[in-house]
Parts: sequence; C-alpha cells; structure tokens
Amino acid sequence: MISYGKQSIDQSDIEVVVNVLTSNWLTQGPAVETFEFDLKNYFGANHACAVTNGTAALHLTGLTLEWQPGDIVITTPITFLATANCIVYSGATPDFADIHPLTYTLDPNLVEEKVRDHQSKGKKVKAIIGVDYAGNPCDWKALREIADRYELQLVNDNCHAMGASYFGDKQYAMKYADVVIQSYHPVKHITTGEGGVVLTHNPKIDEKVRILRSHGMTNEPNQLEKNDGPWYYEMCEVGYNYRITDFQCALGSNQLKKLDRFVKRRREIASFYDKAFSPVDFTKIPESKSSVDHAYHLYPLQIDFAKTNVFKLELFKQMKEFDINLQVHYIPVHLQPFYQRNYGFKSGDFPVSEKFYNQELSLPIYPDLSNDQISMLANRLLEKIST
Repeated sequence: MISYGKQSIDQSDIEVVVNVLTSNWLTQGPAVETFEFDLKNYFGANHACAVTNGTAALHLTGLTLEWQPGDIVITTPITFLATANCIVYSGATPDFADIHPLTYTLDPNLVEEKVRDHQSKGKKVKAIIGVDYAGNPCDWKALREIADRYELQLVNDNCHAMGASYFGDKQYAMKYADVVIQSYHPVKHITTGEGGVVLTHNPKIDEKVRILRSHGMTNEPNQLEKNDGPWYYEMCEVGYNYRITDFQCALGSNQLKKLDRFVKRRREIASFYDKAFSPVDFTKIPESKSSVDHAYHLYPLQIDFAKTNVFKLELFKQMKEFDINLQVHYIPVHLQPFYQRNYGFKSGDFPVSEKFYNQELSLPIYPDLSNDQISMLANRLLEKIST
C-alpha cells in the first residue's frame, strides 16, 4: 500500500535507539539535551524545548504568550485542528483569514484587514499564527510587518517546512517569528515517533515552556521560595507532563542529520509530479514564489472535478483499488461543527479555502517512494481523471 506519507527509518536509526534503550537513561536524560542542541544549531534558535508532540508545543506556546479570554488570535483555515485548538485551550478566541490562491498560506492583506476590523470594533487582537502549509513558507516579511505595526505576537507553525528556505535561508523561521513550533510525527520530514519542539530566541519564553512541560515545577535554586535540600522542588503554577523520552530524541538527532537529503528527494518527487500534471488543463500543481524553496511535506494537487468524469470520493475509491491511498489536507477548520457551533463560522466565510478544499488531493510524497511507484501512481491518476 502506498500512503500519502511515511517515515524513513534505516539501520542507523535503529542502532541509536537501541543504544539508549540499553543505557541508564530512558527519559529526562542526555539525549534530550543533545536533540535540543542539534535543533538550535540547524534552525538558528537560541533556545529549544523538546516536548511530546506538536500539539503540546502549540498548547505551551499559547499559555506562555499568555493568551486569555478577550484576546483574538488569527490563523489560517487550511491547517490541522491543533493550530486553532491551541487558541481555544488558552481561553482566547480563534479567528481566521483566508489563504492566498497561489501559496495556500495566509494572505497578509486579508490578515491586516481582519486585524483592522477587530480593532475598529474595540476588540483585542493578540497574535497571528502562520502555517507554512505543505512546506511552503508564508510571506513572513509581510506578516512580521503587520505584527510590528499592530504590536502583535507572531507564531510560526513550522511543522510542514523543515528544510525549506525563504530568501535562501533555511533558518528563516527564527528570523521572523517570536515562537516557532514543530512536530516530529512519522509523516513529517523527520520523526521521533511522536514529538515536537518550541523554538525561540526569548529566554523567558523558553524558561516558562520548560516549567510548564514538567508539571509546572522547578528545582532551580534561583527560582525557589525556599530550599529544604537536594530533593526539594516547588510547583509555581499548573503544568503538564509534556516531556519527551531519550530514545525518541536519539532518533530525532539521527534523523536531523538526514533532513537535507530527505528534502532533496521530496523535491525530486515533486518535480516529477509537476511534469506529469502541469500539461493537464484541469489540474493545478502547487506553486511558490521565487523567494521560496519549497520543502514538500505535502504535494497538494488541485483538480477541477467539474471538468472530469469522476467525483472526488469515487477517485479515492478507485485509487485505493490500486493500493494507493490519497489524502486531503485539510477540511477548513471553520467548517468543523465545534467552530461553527461555538464561534459562529459558516460555509462561505473563507471562499478561497473552501474552493481549495473541494479541489485538493494530497499525493504520496516521501523519500522511500521509488521512481517506478511514482510513475505508476501518476499514470493511474491521469488515467482516472482523463477518462
């Protein structure tokens, strides 16, 4: 079965995990610190706090940035639920701005319109969360300018874009956002099984994330109100058990060494798809601006099904008969019953996102796909949408 995404694990990954499993540490040990150090180096961050998953990273970000009732946080409808849910976790109010029809990321002009509209009504916009959808970086220069102009916090949900470049810089995320979060789920560019990170230049943000990661407690002498001895700790606020294990982090460090190679292969696969589907007048391949080097976590192909003889659901079923699992990324968040019921969103609110959802298919793209598999997949899909 060919799925839309899959981890790439080799013998070296197995060996580093086994080494930890046979060591004295399984969690809260040296491999966690090593992974955090490696992440700081690769992504250019002053601080990195590894956590259990990307959702935990988002949750802790909202808490650390002190989002609260009365605050509005703006993000994109085309993202996984966790990006919007972290706003709800904090008690703030989620809102959305539509995507740009070329990049599929937040349209900065619409973001600014949304901010102005809220402020004209006396409402407090606190932050923007940009999502580097599919591996395509947002227009971060424009978003940073908006954040500075209106004194907003700026967060990069960077889960899709590890290894991408913006104006030739792979460390771009840390240059524009106040906080950057990542996920290391198996379908991402690198994996720790489950895992995530909060990256920042701000030492106070990092300090608070670390405390919240482990039950809100600390044993750092300079943070204690008193100290009964080496066993002593204090809980300064309600926190969570969002710690990650050493064997996951050992895997993460080893995977990070291969990230550039993984991204190179994803781009090769994307180039093959581009050549296969760009001549078809009712398909639209993913594009990016000249300032961007796409990382292709996803390959979102748009198909104008009105010009084909097949419906989307029917195409899914037909491709599955060939052991090919397509996927869709994503159902716009504002169409989810929870968000419509609790925040009043409705169909038609974000038309570019809704049209994109209706036409989008995520084609399989991961480093272990063979050229024969890619060719077979493209040919099968072309056959089904062209007849």
